[in-house]
Formats: sequence, structure tokens, C-alpha cells
Amino acid sequence: MDFGCHDKDSGEVECYFEIPSPEAVGCVEKCATFFSFLLIIVTFPFSLFECFKVVQEFERAVIFRLGRLRKGGVRGPGLFFVLPCIDTYRKVDLRTVSFDVPPQEVLTRDSVTVAVDAVVYYRIKEPLNAVIRVADYSASTRLLAATTLRNVLGMRDLAQLLSDREAISHMMQTNLDVATDPWGVEVERVEIKDVRLPVQLQRAMAAEAEADREARAKIIAAEGEIKASKALREASLVMIDNPTALQLRYLQSLNTISAEKNSTIIFPFPMDFLKTFLTGAGSSIPPPDFQN
Repeated sequence: MDFGCHDKDSGEVECYFEIPSPEAVGCVEKCATFFSFLLIIVTFPFSLFECFKVVQEFERAVIFRLGRLRKGGVRGPGLFFVLPCIDTYRKVDLRTVSFDVPPQEVLTRDSVTVAVDAVVYYRIKEPLNAVIRVADYSASTRLLAATTLRNVLGMRDLAQLLSDREAISHMMQTNLDVATDPWGVEVERVEIKDVRLPVQLQRAMAAEAEADREARAKIIAAEGEIKASKALREASLVMIDNPTALQLRYLQSLNTISAEKNSTIIFPFPMDFLKTFLTGAGSSIPPPDFQN
């Protein structure tokens, strides 16, 4: 690119710039490549240590020559060749990377403030896009994950947040995967780690749960009393029809008492016998004389 200024006849200053043609840029690139090869020949064999690079099985290399992407796409795994002074390259790791989303203060749809954190797993599926289309794919993915977490949780109630964690995680994964696809990033998994509620809300929920448990316990006890009363009624009807059953029940009670090593034994006494004596004693007592 050429830039300059000159004076006109009228006294005004005119500035101009010229963009070089692609042929001129190609010529400069050819000259730079020639001098680079010349440098390799002059410094041979020491230059081989700078020309040959190795990438691991889980890595890929994106090579630029004078700022332009070289033909052939990414290199690797294995050995590749670069020219000194004019070639630069960037390594991209293809392994799955995990990071923690910082706790986010979220206001749910029912106006409850909670602090939620999560963990995200992602990997690079297109190294070329990860290098060319975004400046820092890792930082961009982290910021996008925090923003997506707040947006998704803001559309849910507190009850849904506590019970539907799997659905929320799947929704976050889908939104992140769609947003990061142009960057060559694939979000594999999102998990909600912890949901922290305010202390006052925790106490209120604990009191509500305790009251609910007590109400259910009373209902269960009342149902048990109803069933026990029905069973006792049926047992009394059987004992009325068969007096021997009452004697067997009495012997069973004695067996239960003796099994506990108790020296006190209670003998039931029929009240009908007492009624006979009480009736006779009541008739023999003269009525009181109120005349005196």
C-alpha cells in the first residue's frame, strides 16, 4: 500500500493511497520465500531444527505464510515443514476441555434470587474455524456459557429449577452448541452443579416440609385407628359367638406378660359378678329417714 500527499496549483494539499495489485503481493511473497530458502541453505543443517515441527495425535496445526492461510488446511498429526521468518503456525488441542461456570446470581420467573453454578465440557471439531473466526475460542465459550446460564434459568420457576435439572442442562447444551458451531466448537455436556438458596428461604421451605410430614403422619395414624377399630369390632363379634376364644385370648396375654420376666400377673374379673353383689347389697340397706 502506497500513501502520500502533494500540493496542487491552487494551493490545496491532496492526499492519496494506492492498494497494490494481487500480482505485486504475489511477487513480494515469492521474493520472501526465495530469501527464506536461501537462509535455510546458508544455515544448513542447523536450520532443520526450526523448519520441521511435530504435532501430537490430539493436536492440529494451522499455518500462515505472510499472514495468509496456507493451502491444504490444517496439518497433523505428525511432522510438517515451515519456512523461517515468513511462516507462523498455531496449535489447536482437540481433546475435551472442561471449565466451571462461576456462580451466577439469577432471578427466577417467580422472583426468587438464587446462586447457580455449572460445569461445561467442550472440544474443537474444526480447528480452522477455531483459529480464523474467533480471537479466543476458550474465553468466548466461557463468557457465552455464563450468559446462557442466566438466560435459561430466568425463564424457569424455583420448583422447576430444583426438580428439572436434566432438562435445563440439555437446553443449555443445545443453545451453546448452536452459538459456538460457527467457531468450530462442539459443546458435549453441561451439568448444573449447585443451587444455593437464601437462608430465610431454606428455613421457610424446611418448615413447610416439616408441617407437610406431620400432616401426613396424622392422616396415616387416623387411618390406622380406623382399621384397628374395625378389626377389634370383628374380633368382639367372634368372641361373643364363641366364649372359648375369650379364654384363649386371656391365656395369650398371660404368655406375653411372662415372656417379659414380670412377676406381676393381672387376672381379669368379670364385672357381671360384681353387679350381682352390688345389687343384693343395695337392696338390704334401708332407705334413709328424713323425718327426724
